[in-house]
Amino acid sequence: MQRHLTSAADLTRDDAVLILDTAEEMARVADRPIKKLPTLRGRTVVNLFFEDSTRTRISFEAAAKRLSADVINFSAKGSSVSKGESLKDTALTLEAMGADAVVIRHHDSGAPHRLATSGWIGGSVVNAGDGTHEHPTQALLDAFTMRRRLVGPDVGMGRDLAGRRITIVGDVLHSRVARSNVHLLHTLGAEVTLVAPPTLVPIGVETWPCEVSYDLDAVLPKSDAVMMLRVQRERMNAAFFPTEREYARRYGLNGDRMARMPEDAIVMHPGPMNRGMEITAEVADSPRCTAVEQVANGVSIRMAVLYLLLGGSEPAVTTNHRTEENK
Repeated sequence: MQRHLTSAADLTRDDAVLILDTAEEMARVADRPIKKLPTLRGRTVVNLFFEDSTRTRISFEAAAKRLSADVINFSAKGSSVSKGESLKDTALTLEAMGADAVVIRHHDSGAPHRLATSGWIGGSVVNAGDGTHEHPTQALLDAFTMRRRLVGPDVGMGRDLAGRRITIVGDVLHSRVARSNVHLLHTLGAEVTLVAPPTLVPIGVETWPCEVSYDLDAVLPKSDAVMMLRVQRERMNAAFFPTEREYARRYGLNGDRMARMPEDAIVMHPGPMNRGMEITAEVADSPRCTAVEQVANGVSIRMAVLYLLLGGSEPAVTTNHRTEENK
């Protein structure tokens, strides 16, 4: 593993499989009476969030605490950032406080890369979402969920997603989740198809390692997993489709469309969901939808990432199941 995780494109196949396998070990900790490991005791993890977030921030906080790290939550609102402090000065402040890892979510694409390469801090940088650029840990937890569902949690150890056909549907233009997933799934050997209205397909998508289709119904019968993306109204400054009803009719996943998918195929959503628009309640609440699993798997993946970046050479999970709390 490298020192930072700012882009899914930076991960090799071996890096990605190592993270998925380590997360599988971390997931077993969640089944214990005491869900904690002493691995990162004495380390400090800072959650530096310049954008609102519920799932990602809480997930990283839970992951760090389960590894016994000290956690500092930093929100831009009400901080010196709202008074005009620059990213550099904020980073220097965190460095002075002894941050071993900084988990950053920022509204500007490239901010985590800038933080990681500037020399402002000596700790590891983890990208928790930057603008419309990337969200690598979301892609990792999505791949982890796919491997568990499509291959199996135990037999999947050491394996990638070679030959699996993944369809990503919706607002690709504004989606950092889509960008990270395309890169990571390609690295893991999967075949990725993007489905979206032409207005929501990014310029330059022909250079991405994926196919593009505008016909959802044609792609569904050959998909092992269908990932529905949220329509990000807060990032839209123009009309990208006529009406919400028209969008749902062409690109929404309902019960009839789900029935056209292969029997073992799964439905995914990074959340939060716009029910009735990109996905109906019938599909969202069906056993084939993994949205809640993805949240749980996010904690395991983020534990794995923090452990591999900060944990050193000690085993992630000891075999005698002893933790600091029950010694």
